[in-house]
Amino acid sequence: MTAVHDIQRVIESFVDAFNRGDAAAIDEIFDEHGLLVPAPGQPMTGDDRRAAQKHLLAFGLPMQADVRHIYVAGDVALIIVDWSIQGTTPEGCDIDLKGTATDVARLGEDGRWRYVIDNPFGTADLNPAS
Repeated sequence: MTAVHDIQRVIESFVDAFNRGDAAAIDEIFDEHGLLVPAPGQPMTGDDRRAAQKHLLAFGLPMQADVRHIYVAGDVALIIVDWSIQGTTPEGCDIDLKGTATDVARLGEDGRWRYVIDNPFGTADLNPAS
């Protein structure tokens, strides 16, 4: 099994856990100090990261993800993924979220890849032209 194949499985596991609404399984996919950027310029770790993830899970909508690129250098990987969350929540709110994630994963001593940085809006322009 190649490193890229293993990372592909991590991405598939993340999407599967997200679509099941399994916050605990998502948390296990993150490195102990893993960082989530739920909105451009707003990095979160620890309990804040977990709360932000649970907020997205609360929509109760499935995520679609298509891997664009995976680059592996030793025990570090850069992952570029196009993703979307679309539909109507149980409360009747229409959701249309999408982006191109720029993520970083690291291979642990236990042989498992984990997200170190999950930046769902990785290509977002923080300073759009006026």
